[in-house]
Amino acid sequence: MAKSVIRQGAIYDPVHDRDGVVADLWIEDGRIIATPVDPQVRPDVVIDATGCVVMPGGVDMHCHIAGPKVNAARRLLPGATRMAAQLETREGFRAGNAGPVPSSFATGYLYAGLGYTTAFDAAIPPLHARAVHAEFADVPILDKGFYTLLGNNRFMMDCLRKRDPASLEAFVAWVLEASYGYGVKIVNPGGVEYWKSARLPLDDIDQAIGDEHVTPRAIVRQLAAAADRLQLPHPVHIHCNHLGIPGNWKTTLATMQSLEGRRGHFTHIQYHSYAGEPNDQATFGSATRQLVEYVESHPEITVDVGQVMFGDTVSMTGDSEVGYYLHKLTGRRWFSGDSEVEGGCGVVPITYRDKSAVHGLQWAIGLEWYLLMGDPWRIAMSTDHPNGASFLAYPQIIALLMSESLRAEMLARLPESVRQKTILGDLKREYTLREIAIITRAAPARMLGLTSKGHLGPGADADITIYSRQDDLRKMFEMPRYVLKGGEIIVDGGELRRSTAGQTWHTRRPWDESFEPKIKEFFDEHYTLNLANYVLEPEDVAAPVTG
Repeated sequence: MAKSVIRQGAIYDPVHDRDGVVADLWIEDGRIIATPVDPQVRPDVVIDATGCVVMPGGVDMHCHIAGPKVNAARRLLPGATRMAAQLETREGFRAGNAGPVPSSFATGYLYAGLGYTTAFDAAIPPLHARAVHAEFADVPILDKGFYTLLGNNRFMMDCLRKRDPASLEAFVAWVLEASYGYGVKIVNPGGVEYWKSARLPLDDIDQAIGDEHVTPRAIVRQLAAAADRLQLPHPVHIHCNHLGIPGNWKTTLATMQSLEGRRGHFTHIQYHSYAGEPNDQATFGSATRQLVEYVESHPEITVDVGQVMFGDTVSMTGDSEVGYYLHKLTGRRWFSGDSEVEGGCGVVPITYRDKSAVHGLQWAIGLEWYLLMGDPWRIAMSTDHPNGASFLAYPQIIALLMSESLRAEMLARLPESVRQKTILGDLKREYTLREIAIITRAAPARMLGLTSKGHLGPGADADITIYSRQDDLRKMFEMPRYVLKGGEIIVDGGELRRSTAGQTWHTRRPWDESFEPKIKEFFDEHYTLNLANYVLEPEDVAAPVTG
């Protein structure tokens, strides 16, 4: 087999406690290998990384890159899409648009251009899995997967009503296997189903949804328990109730407490960390410190941030209620979708303005999370792409985390009330390159249970990013010197050199076939479709990889 070597780069591999160690990195057959003992072994390809920073390929554990809401956003924003600069067309590539919601193939190119090689879509209804896998096949370079929406699923709720955790566990295993999903996603547990019928938000996580045994607390607790009993590689992925509402930190804390020691990942935590009164935007504030204290004392909990950055983007979520709320708040066009007895979605264009006190606080609260969390292994970088900003904002966020003066300069431009209501100005911490490697690579890979990602040890996928050192940190992370996917150079000097096919990660767990008749009985009673519409075969999935 051909061998490659990356010569004398400064390796940042926190999994193996390599913090800027200058060394060679050997590659064979798409994976990293130990340095050959025999000095006579010669590489077939040599990449000179002298003076450069070498990290694993980036891992985005929470983004929206496929599925019905993404495509609705593309239709809703035709002007923004047409105005975006087209990628250069040449042999082996396709032209694409790089607006707030890039086309499928442009998504792969743009992530690769930043040094990211893995991305997970945050919320896919089981009934849309087949179409999503078709889209995934159209996203080049990236390895990818998705979390399966179950937090408002009628069958799940029926199991809770009957107090039948064994059936719930079997259903979770079955639906992940049938749809080639990777993990369990909860969005506004119970709240989406309630809003679709009542057009009202749930008051609290103990409010019954038609039955005393069906509450947001019960949904979170039982799905978390099922994920743990099934030993899924990633814990239940939770989007709490009351996203974006002043005072919602209390709901977030109560949801964390509802896990009762079970594993849980809380996503776009910035949007769930607000102080204040629910119906009074003037009281909007930060409750980051209270939540950080709880998370740090509960090692079973991890988070990603959902950082807001200023500019035009689009809100898209599996939370119909949030879409409607933003539509009423902003007066902008709104798209709402309903997946039969599985959930819903909302899509609204949005502009974050640095002159807005609320938007400024959202920006500051995200940074507070990064800077207050003492353990970077339990916090992952995200913008909830494209909700808080595009993933293309990651280099700017990295620069803010690594430079206290840059944060202070930005904070000074925001309304005075932002500086009064946030502690960001008092936080002097500056991230190191090791910590950046953790929150963008090692930590999300560990949270996902991807043992071949996020590190540069023998056996790891040879997904590697090489950065030229620069004083301008944003520019440094915007344009890697080289990006390798599976050991092949795909980006060289900021230019795409080749496009490769990525793989799709999914979870396969044994499930009791005797349970299938119960599933079929329920579907026959409640659904107007054939059960076979749920089940995918291997040929429906591009290069499936078991997690």
